[in-house]
Amino acid sequence: MVTPFVEIAKAFSHKPKLLSMSDNMRSVRHNGELPGLLYMVSEQVDVDDLVELQGTKQTHWEIRRDLRVDLVYEVPVDDPPLLTGDALRRSQEAHSNLGIGFHEQSDDD
Repeated sequence: MVTPFVEIAKAFSHKPKLLSMSDNMRSVRHNGELPGLLYMVSEQVDVDDLVELQGTKQTHWEIRRDLRVDLVYEVPVDDPPLLTGDALRRSQEAHSNLGIGFHEQSDDD
């Protein structure tokens, strides 16, 4: 997967089951438990290299080929913040029938 949004990339690096983000992609929370690694693609990516995934609102794409990447840094598990408490319960309830772990939150959450 690739994304131009740093906070989403950091959250995905923790391998979460649930991910929550604001409409502007700046506020991201997750329930991952593993420290992560943040990589940056170090070569040209063409639109033909990407597969759009339904329901992602173009926040991240699957890639069709191996890409050259550089390690940027190790990401502590609480960066971005963890999805806990009421926000976690709301996300689980809202998506329990869908079998997915994605929930959009407003900037007020």
